[in-house]
Amino acid sequence: MAEFRLLVQSDRPSNGYLAEYYYGSAEAPHTEVYLWRHITDLLEELSARRVVDIGSGNGALCRKLASRGYEVVGCEPSADGVRFAQSAAPELVFHQLGVDDNPMAVGNERFDVAIATEVIEHLVRPRNLPRFAKQLLRPGGHLIISTPYHSYLKNLVLAVTNKWDAHLNPFWDGGHIKFWSRKTLSQLLNETGFRIVRFIGAGRLPFLWKSMILVAQKPQPSEQWITEGLAGQSGQPISSLRLPQGRDQR
Repeated sequence: MAEFRLLVQSDRPSNGYLAEYYYGSAEAPHTEVYLWRHITDLLEELSARRVVDIGSGNGALCRKLASRGYEVVGCEPSADGVRFAQSAAPELVFHQLGVDDNPMAVGNERFDVAIATEVIEHLVRPRNLPRFAKQLLRPGGHLIISTPYHSYLKNLVLAVTNKWDAHLNPFWDGGHIKFWSRKTLSQLLNETGFRIVRFIGAGRLPFLWKSMILVAQKPQPSEQWITEGLAGQSGQPISSLRLPQGRDQR
């Protein structure tokens, strides 16, 4: 199992704190078990070809996707992560970039899908993640984002079982600083110009899921959306979606 921790920080500006994140190896993280199947299924359903992994870490997911034939580029603020990624897959492209950086450093490339797995809970400025992704996506492209799942029921179970201290873990340097529900993450994506088209709960029992996955679409320039309330509860876009309805929806 891959090791993840934060190195002692240098005198970098505060927006570079994730550049000190230490990975320890190129092994896949534990989230591989319950997230990666959903990611690969979604990419197939979306007929994606070009993929950017935002917060690509040590490159493990990028390697997995490249082995399945996708053109994949990784963006990762941690110098240690990029070093492991490039060493394990020198044929792939990795940029040492975080969501607070200028995405144009990736070049003029536009991607069908942007992925950000278990990243947004670590960010001081989480709005920068969908903004970063939006600039890299082609019109009509999709953002697939995952984060630990929180809800009334799960929060109640954590409280009743006295697991909050372990769950929040204030001693984890570089750990989780934002805790998202389906409602709040949907709101964030809507506010930054995305349209929610899919929700998936991943890992563990229904409504006690370890993580959630939201799929959001960047609109076409001429596309009009019909919005009815919060993201995830609104109508379908005027243009047809490739994603089948009903599967994995909760």
